[in-house]
Amino acid sequence: MSRLELIEVSPRDGLQNEPRVLATADKIELVRRIVDAGAARIEVASFVHPAKVPQMADAEAVVAGLPRGGARYIGLVLNKRGALRALATAVDEVGIVCTASDDFGKRNQGLDIEQSLEMTCDVLRLCRERQRPAQATIAVAFGCPFEGAVDPGRVVDMARRIAAAGPIEVAIADTIGIARPAEVERLAAAVAAAIAPLPLRVHFHDTRGMGVANVLAAVRAGAVRIDAAIGGTGGCPFAPGAAGNVASEDVAYALGDALDVDIDKLVETAGWLNARLGRERSSAVARAFAASASL
Repeated sequence: MSRLELIEVSPRDGLQNEPRVLATADKIELVRRIVDAGAARIEVASFVHPAKVPQMADAEAVVAGLPRGGARYIGLVLNKRGALRALATAVDEVGIVCTASDDFGKRNQGLDIEQSLEMTCDVLRLCRERQRPAQATIAVAFGCPFEGAVDPGRVVDMARRIAAAGPIEVAIADTIGIARPAEVERLAAAVAAAIAPLPLRVHFHDTRGMGVANVLAAVRAGAVRIDAAIGGTGGCPFAPGAAGNVASEDVAYALGDALDVDIDKLVETAGWLNARLGRERSSAVARAFAASASL
């Protein structure tokens, strides 16, 4: 298996749906631990309205306090206003989200599919003009909580248009964790072909226990960059029923030497994060490591 890249999203997608708002210092410590575990790219914050996502209200303060030199930091945005906020900080990359569903887009961004796509391409061009790398993710690429199934052809067409706007990669997201491995493999292969030579990135939630299987299916189809969150943390405040992200330690175990990360440190950080969030969530690999340690 060729070398793959893990993009750690627990500081952003992981924390944005937690009932407890983590202190800024703890967010910075989480990122420090992730860097120490070997992740080279980390989604550290989202630049969104604090009233809608209060967990991300300190985005600028988090970015200002991050350790430098060990990883590249990504700031997520939903519109041009958020992009301008992100560009005013020291984030290394900007991630922009567009949606493959009219209903989801209107609830999430106030935009339908076409408007969301136009806004995404506009933000990508803005970032290119500012000489800041940017990436785009197509949300609800496999299914929408409000509309149901999403046409794969629509996703492929959107990916092709996004690729023409100059991103460093294009991602497809199973925002509510509804996808099955076979359909993941088909759509990932089609999108990878449509955006070549740009890399394909994938983002899965583990709502139905298919997260790791879907990662493996996407990799078989040509995906080379994989989002995951330590401890399976996360969800989506705009997607009812969405469970946590696929766990970084589970993905790292499944992919083995193809990922250059330290599983022991990921598991240790998952326990640390549980304590800070006042909850008990454990991935399959974390449970196995804990059982082995008790023997």
